[in-house]
Amino acid sequence: MNETYAFIEAEKTTHGVAFLCRLLKVARSSFYAWLAEAKPRAARRAADQALVHEITVIHVGSRQTYGVPRVHAELRRLGRAVNRKRVARLMREHGIQGATRRKRRSLTRADKKARPAPDLIGREFHAEMPGTKLVGDITALPTGEGWLYLACWLDLATREVVGYSMADHHRADLVIDALDMAHGRGGLQPGCVIHSDRGSEYTSTRFQDRIRELELRQSCGRTGSCFDNAAAESFWALLKEEIGTRVWPDRATARADVFEFIETFYNRRRLRRHKVFGYLTPTETRQRHTLAA
Repeated sequence: MNETYAFIEAEKTTHGVAFLCRLLKVARSSFYAWLAEAKPRAARRAADQALVHEITVIHVGSRQTYGVPRVHAELRRLGRAVNRKRVARLMREHGIQGATRRKRRSLTRADKKARPAPDLIGREFHAEMPGTKLVGDITALPTGEGWLYLACWLDLATREVVGYSMADHHRADLVIDALDMAHGRGGLQPGCVIHSDRGSEYTSTRFQDRIRELELRQSCGRTGSCFDNAAAESFWALLKEEIGTRVWPDRATARADVFEFIETFYNRRRLRRHKVFGYLTPTETRQRHTLAA
């Protein structure tokens, strides 16, 4: 019907509105009502186009990973009071989509002779204060030179990556180096729980000795149960989807990309919904805890 009214508007100076309405079998009152809405309609289109531009900038800035919730949250942070349904509609109409996660291969190799620590987390992946609960795991990134192994420790109060290490092996040194970084920059409290799976790297004597030296407490989930370390598993899925690369040409390039992803994007720019503070980056969440303390 809009096309019919647009045709009448275009031809009315030549043939007259009454004649065109009779010819096209539409009521003149309906045409004039449509005409009265023309300016507001054009204003809405212009506003939608401007909002789509803002959405596109945010989406590109997120490495094309943000879906509707985070795009909407970022708009609100920028002072744009827009309806979430409107954001969803415009993203759908323009084919703007968030990233979807993919499965990863498990590196867990349990040492049958080792005596793992008890599970002190119990699938409660939340902490009231930073530096009290960390979760860690190892993943492998494919490169043209072979695998690059990455170990990380996440603070459950902020989901900030406070420690990480990369190497061409996944021996105990890899997770110890990441833990030392977390201890140096994460403000770990005495007795902080350090949770992982039961991989041989985490049940090794060297790692357990380092835990005691730093006055921390070790915690291990069950073998073969990804749900016992779900927060770490979720981070790996996020990293592998949002980093944007499937195979790197060499380990040096992969290292640089991982460093940039963690330090520049994930910790400082990527929004995550906190159950109390709302949408904040991991670094902002830590700062908010510090101010509230």
